[in-house]
Amino acid sequence: MPVEGAPARFAVGTPAHVDQAARAAEAAFASYAGLSRTARAAFLRTIAEEIDARGERITSIGTKETGLPAARLEGERGRTTGQLRLFADHIEKGDYLDRRHDPALPDRQPAPRPELRMMQRPIGPVAVFGASNFPLAFSTAGGDTASALAAGCPVVVKGHGAHPGTAEIVAEAILAAIKAHDIHQGVFSLVQGGTRDVGRTLVQHPLVRAVGFTGSLAGGRALYDLCAARPDPIPFFGELGSVNPMFLLPEAVKARGNDIASGWAASLTMGAGQFCTNPGIAILLAGEDADTFTKAAVAALDPEAAQVMLTDGIAQAYRAGRDRVAASKGVQEVLTSTCDTRNATPYLFTTTGKAWLANEYLGEEVFGPLGLIVHVTDASEMRQVAQSLQGQLTTTLHMDDADLEMARGLLPILERKAGRVLANGFPTGVEVCDSMVHGGPYPASTNFGHTSVGTLSIRRFLRPVCYQGIPDALLPDDLR
Repeated sequence: MPVEGAPARFAVGTPAHVDQAARAAEAAFASYAGLSRTARAAFLRTIAEEIDARGERITSIGTKETGLPAARLEGERGRTTGQLRLFADHIEKGDYLDRRHDPALPDRQPAPRPELRMMQRPIGPVAVFGASNFPLAFSTAGGDTASALAAGCPVVVKGHGAHPGTAEIVAEAILAAIKAHDIHQGVFSLVQGGTRDVGRTLVQHPLVRAVGFTGSLAGGRALYDLCAARPDPIPFFGELGSVNPMFLLPEAVKARGNDIASGWAASLTMGAGQFCTNPGIAILLAGEDADTFTKAAVAALDPEAAQVMLTDGIAQAYRAGRDRVAASKGVQEVLTSTCDTRNATPYLFTTTGKAWLANEYLGEEVFGPLGLIVHVTDASEMRQVAQSLQGQLTTTLHMDDADLEMARGLLPILERKAGRVLANGFPTGVEVCDSMVHGGPYPASTNFGHTSVGTLSIRRFLRPVCYQGIPDALLPDDLR
């Protein structure tokens, strides 16, 4: 349902549509994978141009479908087109191919060595699931699609039911680019929403070679299990969420606790807290400075107005998460508010390190603007809390120079828990660049060796192939 205006009608996908799309993708694979890197880069840049050309239409329908403000959608559109152009630049450079060459050693004893060449090659059709909270940057032409197309893989997108109109306009942009470059139309398909059978059929289709997913832990785990249960298991690259804990070290809290509290409140409530990098947990030493920090956080969060959430279901899940935290033993509510229907308002709770360590459910994500402050007794208990964490997308250290020794004891723990470790910042806002890692140990993601943001994400949709003694005339152009 849209936030405003009358509901629109959209086509509903079926397993038969999935089959048609997967077969078309396979038919397109050989010709698309065989395009030069220059040709694929030009295609990606044209997609970006076509999306920008539809910017006003995208913003208009996107605000109605999601409740996100126009400025947010315009910024996200810039990120989406920026990703496409970044991958165009990346594949033109060719470094991602990781080309290697061992020349023949015919006179080597006791046995000669043949000539060996290695290069990364595209894996085949890729399934992408659109995300609810990013209707552009993680959906139809988002990072998974951009990286798969850059790698040389056709894509079948399952559109998210929260923003079908936005998805269709972006799909129109991709189709326009396909026609402009005379590319096989099977290189991209959008299958809208539909029942769960559509998703199951997509990940189990024998022609699909990998899956990219951004969404809930329950939904992602179910799809991951389906991929693993196939007669030919395929990789499932799921980004499933995180509580993104922050460790506030004592000298930093003493010197600038109010500023940290204010920054945390802004990060916590950004976009109604509907970011996978939303920093929901703050851990610090109990005492007077911690009490001052808590009061500052309450003061910063209290004036925040209700924000519209992406869907009624997400709003209901947020309230259920709030109730679960509020009912937990050893948890105290320090900021309460009232939210109903599709609105979200901030909540803030406190607990102790002891209570945290006794209740693993306190470490589960609540998708929305809810914060939990954990008061620990000393540095040792802080390390215990760090060690108790499940896999995270991010962890953060707020520290001053005088906290260096304490930070030194935490960092080896935190880098094993998360794909990105920050100092003196807030994790909302994921830079799209070469160095970014947006992933982490399970349950943050299902494959800790990869990222869903940044140029390294292209490696998810490639595999190394070694060519032994193959004549130059038969080798891929990039290996000759």
